[in-house]
Amino acid sequence: MACFRSLFLILIAVVCSFQANGQLSPDYYSSTCPQALSIVKAEVAAAIKNETRVGASLLRLHFHDCFVNGCDGSLLLDDNSTFIGEKTAVPNNNSARGFNVIDNIKARLEKACPRVVSCADILAIAARDSVVQLGGPSWKVRLGRRDSTTASRSAANTSIPQPTFNLSALISSFSAQGLSIKDLVILSGSHTIGLARCTSFRSHIYNDSDIDPSFANSLRQICPRNGSDNVLAPLDHQTPTRFDSLYYGNLLDKKGLLHSDQELFNGNSSTVDLVKKYAANTKLFFKEFAKSMIKMGNIKPLTGNAGEIRINCRKAN
Repeated sequence: MACFRSLFLILIAVVCSFQANGQLSPDYYSSTCPQALSIVKAEVAAAIKNETRVGASLLRLHFHDCFVNGCDGSLLLDDNSTFIGEKTAVPNNNSARGFNVIDNIKARLEKACPRVVSCADILAIAARDSVVQLGGPSWKVRLGRRDSTTASRSAANTSIPQPTFNLSALISSFSAQGLSIKDLVILSGSHTIGLARCTSFRSHIYNDSDIDPSFANSLRQICPRNGSDNVLAPLDHQTPTRFDSLYYGNLLDKKGLLHSDQELFNGNSSTVDLVKKYAANTKLFFKEFAKSMIKMGNIKPLTGNAGEIRINCRKAN
């Protein structure tokens, strides 16, 4: 019995050391805020019921947060006297949305467990729950991130991949975050849901040759060469509100909405073969997407005594 008790204590010590040394864990809030996951899930479900599009918006917030100095909630900070935040960076301005949903989640969590659950973790959980709500895979979100106290518009402008990027620029952008070509193709599959603005796909439908002519023409009807910048089109023209693998089939048919999307199926065997694989196998795509989301969620998190737990996700304490 004494041996078993000693072994149990050793295991507890290992787990505590694992978390204290900056490792994320799915069970991070199991004792400090056991209702955290259910609160986020309920709020995300209510938000998507109110507006289906917001699921894609919440997923995108997590991406755009992680690609700028790590998954630290910096995207959520409003401008203040010491810095210009990331919300008005080119990839986010008049585009990033869903902040009110994060505010609602944070308010509920502060009532249930004051100063425990970080805004960075809320983004990670909300992204997963959005994917699940829209028919996609689930995964165990690693938790324990802390929140940054500052943000950088310039870093957002240089770090977030642009819809006009060619394949080499996309590969470089993902590589800078420790993500592989495979991760690039898999995570681009998040464009199976959501909408994009005319300003993001205009150059593709007017200037590129790797696009189905009838598809391009249909988009030109709503997105002229000048004006109508904020007109929206679905990233996946078949099932824009369902998380599936039809995005990849669109690329095979030269019906990717963005230049950066179609670049994945434009002659480079390293990405072409993956696009074909996921177009033919939704189950495999779901499995790999979950893995890549966990990997992305582990980009340079603040842990231990770094950063803080914000009370209000829009401003540092």
